[in-house]
Amino acid sequence: MRRFSIAVVTAVALGTALPSTPAASAETHAGLAQCAAGTCHFDVPPGTYDVRVTLGGQAASSTSVSGETRRSLLPETAAPAGEHVTRSFTVNVRTPEGEPTGPEGTPGLDLRIGGSAPALAGIKVTPARHARQIFLVGDSTVCDQPGAPYSGWGQQLPQYLGKGLSVANYADSGESTVSYLGNPRLWATVRPLIRPGDLVLVQLAHNDKTTDEATYRANLETLVAGIRERGGQPVLVTPIVRRWFSPDGTLNNGTALLVNGLGVDHPAVIRSVAAARDVPLIDLTAKTKALVESLGVEGSKALYLTNEARDNTHTSVRGATLYAGLVRDELVTRHLVPKGKVRVG
Repeated sequence: MRRFSIAVVTAVALGTALPSTPAASAETHAGLAQCAAGTCHFDVPPGTYDVRVTLGGQAASSTSVSGETRRSLLPETAAPAGEHVTRSFTVNVRTPEGEPTGPEGTPGLDLRIGGSAPALAGIKVTPARHARQIFLVGDSTVCDQPGAPYSGWGQQLPQYLGKGLSVANYADSGESTVSYLGNPRLWATVRPLIRPGDLVLVQLAHNDKTTDEATYRANLETLVAGIRERGGQPVLVTPIVRRWFSPDGTLNNGTALLVNGLGVDHPAVIRSVAAARDVPLIDLTAKTKALVESLGVEGSKALYLTNEARDNTHTSVRGATLYAGLVRDELVTRHLVPKGKVRVG
C-alpha cells in the first residue's frame, strides 16, 4: 500500500467526490492509490498528531473515523449533498498501540473511515504542537480492547474531544493497583511521560479482589503523589458498576458496587482518598449505577456483553460510549477541560 507524506493534504474519494479543478483531481487520484479498503496509513514515529478531515461529496454522506486499536476518534458526522464539512482531532501514536502489555501493533498511524455513507474528501496529519494529554490508568473496563464486541470506555473517549486534547490510554486488562505499580511496562513507563498540565485519570478496582484496604489506599496515594511530582493533575475515578441486580431491581450489593471479598469498599476508599488528598473525583460508580438502574434488567443488557458472552462486567461499544460520555461531562463540569474542547451529542 502506498503511503501518505506527513503534512500533505490528500483527497480521498471513498464516496462520490465533488467537482474539482484539474489540480484537485490529480490529488484525488493519488489519494485513491494511497488508501485501501477504507484505511489510510501514515508513516510517522510515536508521538501526538493533529488530524484534519474534510468530509462530503455530491450525495449526502455520514462518516466516522476510528484508528489504531479500535479507538473511536470522530463520531459519525453528516454532510449534506454537495457540501463539505471539516473536523479536527488529536491522536496519540505509541508502541504498543493498544494495551501496554499487548502486541506492538502496526507502526505508524492507521485511520479507518467508516459510517453509514462514508465520504472522505481530504485529510491532513501534522505533529501536534500544543496538545494536552489525558492519560488513562486503568483495567479492562477502560483499555483499548483489541477485539469486538468488547470496548473499554477509554477507547470511546477520544471521539468526544476536539483538537488539542489527546487520550493516551495506558489501561491494561487484568491489572490491580498492586500489579499496575509493580509492572515496569505500566506505571514505570507512564510516569516519566507525564508533563506539567497533563491530566491522569485513575480507575483501578475491579482486580483488587484480594487487596486489603490499607494497601489499596496506599497504592492510590502513591499514584497521586507520582502524578503530582511530574506536574500532572491526578483525577480519581470510581469504577463502573457490574451489571448485577438485586431482587428489588437495584444494584445495591457488593458484587455490583465493587466491594471485594475482604469487605473493602473500593468506591468508598477512592472517595476518601480524593477528599483527603484534594484530588478531583469522577464518581463513575454512582453515575453508571443510576444509568443501569434506569434502564432496568432488560434494557441494561445492551450496555454490557450479557447476551454475547454472559459477561456483566465488560461493556459493549454502546455501553463504553455512554460511559465515556459520562466521563466527558464530568471533565467539563469539574473544569478539568474547557467546554469548547469537547463534542456533545
